[in-house]
Amino acid sequence: MEDETLQQVHAVVHGRVQGVSFRYYTVLEAERLGIMGWVRNLPDGTVEVTAQGTPDQLQAFAEFLYRGSPAAEVTHVESTTQPLISRFAQFSVRYG
Repeated sequence: MEDETLQQVHAVVHGRVQGVSFRYYTVLEAERLGIMGWVRNLPDGTVEVTAQGTPDQLQAFAEFLYRGSPAAEVTHVESTTQPLISRFAQFSVRYG
């Protein structure tokens, strides 16, 4: 993956997305797609995601975020493109 094609997206996923293995499935999907970045639960009950990949990878990942894990009920996703300052080496769960 060349740096010129990489993009970074920040998303906040709303709905019933905590306590339903959302982060676990997000990591699996990111690894399947070759996405780098992180996912974490926020105190307000949402899930925050930062993802790096090609436009095609990020589009497929966004489709997953709107669906979520099997037990999730996603109501909406706020998503913005961010400048790519540095590259992540993997996709991981962040805590806190």
